[in-house]
Amino acid sequence: MNGKADKRKGVANLRWRAEEIAQAQGAPSPEDLTLMSREEALRLVHELRVHQIELKMQNEELVRAQADLNATRERYFDLYNLAPVGYFIVSHEGRILDANLTGVILLGVPRAALIKQPVAKFIFKEDQDVYYLHRRELLATGKAHTCELRMVKADGTAFWVRMTATTQDPSGQGGALASRVVLSDIGEQKQIEQDKARLDARLERTKKRPRRDRKPARGKDDKGGKV
Repeated sequence: MNGKADKRKGVANLRWRAEEIAQAQGAPSPEDLTLMSREEALRLVHELRVHQIELKMQNEELVRAQADLNATRERYFDLYNLAPVGYFIVSHEGRILDANLTGVILLGVPRAALIKQPVAKFIFKEDQDVYYLHRRELLATGKAHTCELRMVKADGTAFWVRMTATTQDPSGQGGALASRVVLSDIGEQKQIEQDKARLDARLERTKKRPRRDRKPARGKDDKGGKV
């Protein structure tokens, strides 16, 4: 009931303001209309019709603009939430302000539970220094910075990521800087690198292993006897 009452009040308010503006602009009163000539009355009707058509065209343009906006929002949802990498907005203090669907899946934490959590909470203990240096470099230079480190899921599983961050001013008015962080899962790449390193180490050990003296082939000696 309150909503309907507020709406009626708003419409009445709008009409009252419109009447005030019309009077201020010198709109003709009903008495003035009776004094109009036929030509003046026809011209007024024509202007009203043109104005009505203009309003209709403006309304159609607003409807098209709203449809375009909805389509843009849907594309943004696909690009942001369904991207193959994790996107995060991180405050100047290092707390998560927003995350896309991929980022939520990477960390295994519901979106609502991620908000206002420090990113450092999800950094593998032994890689905390890597993250600290990454943040310091980013905030000192304001330029995009990339590092590779391990993060930890909600269940304690560690996984490798490539973290790329850029700074931004959310307010656009020179306020406190936030950062846009992109996380790419590079676990498969790291596994390939580790397998290659083990293989290289094995080959190196094989090369360094001393070769055993080969036994002489069995044959005859100078006297015709068997060796």
